[in-house]
Amino acid sequence: MNLTNCTRVTEFILFRLPSVLGMEHLIFSCVLLLYLLCLMGNGLIIMMVIVDRHLRKPMYFFLSNLSFIDIGHTTSFIPKLLVNYLSANNSICFYCCITQLYFYFFFGVTEFFIITLISLDRYVAICHPLRYATIMTSGVCLKLAIAAWCAGFFSILYQGVMTANLPYCTSNIINHFYCDEGPLLKIAGGDTHIIESLGFLLTVLVVMSSLLFTLISYLFILFIISTILRMPSNTRQQRAFSTCASHLIVVCILYGSVFFVYLRPNVKNSSFNVIKSVSWLNTLVAPVLNPFIYTIRNNEVKEAVWKLLERKTPGLPNILA
Repeated sequence: MNLTNCTRVTEFILFRLPSVLGMEHLIFSCVLLLYLLCLMGNGLIIMMVIVDRHLRKPMYFFLSNLSFIDIGHTTSFIPKLLVNYLSANNSICFYCCITQLYFYFFFGVTEFFIITLISLDRYVAICHPLRYATIMTSGVCLKLAIAAWCAGFFSILYQGVMTANLPYCTSNIINHFYCDEGPLLKIAGGDTHIIESLGFLLTVLVVMSSLLFTLISYLFILFIISTILRMPSNTRQQRAFSTCASHLIVVCILYGSVFFVYLRPNVKNSSFNVIKSVSWLNTLVAPVLNPFIYTIRNNEVKEAVWKLLERKTPGLPNILA
């Protein structure tokens, strides 16, 4: 095909949410509910860390970063998805699609770095409790967080620019409900092998190294368990077990879905029908579960929430009593 005379597309057509006869409103309501839960759950964590000085600790600092990422990750495509579902027009402008693609992967890659930092924080807190305060200082945590955000920003910048400069002539229909790399490359003209190789390499380096570091930080779980068992306080044992178990649940959901979707040498020739189903795990399910998994059994967060409610509603303690 002669790409020199290619007329560049100005918009793409996205697939809508899976449509089941008579259940369109139910599907829309479920996605909207999950999105609102994501905003409220993660927003609550960010607000609690800012308002309550008792939560100004490394763990909650990194957790607030993770919450901000989850909000940004879902907001990069869910509002547009819901608007398209309500309207007959499923289009998205070319530069809007590229912007959505970039921020989707920017937040996604940064999330792995932040999860790695959370695992590092938990390892130091549980295995080196006496040195924890001197190792994980506020200055060190801030520098680590900035490094994670910068690494996420620059790691996909070149790939995003290359994707934006590809010719799109044969089709403008993206076989996905948001602008993802694989479906976009499938309709692109020109040689996409370099971009595919960069994407695969990025997945291997970032995701695999993050997972490897997370597993090593837990020291194959055995060392942490032995450390926990030597703790004299039952409360400390329960808190440590709860934190480790919560983190591992997030790791299994997030890493498992990302491995399935993106750890493919030739992603543009994959089965997108299956990929679209699995994508919900890391695009919406994991961001919704994160605040609940990390905080549902966390007494410090619960106390911070009750204190905030007591300040807003003076009569609440008497009512509860």
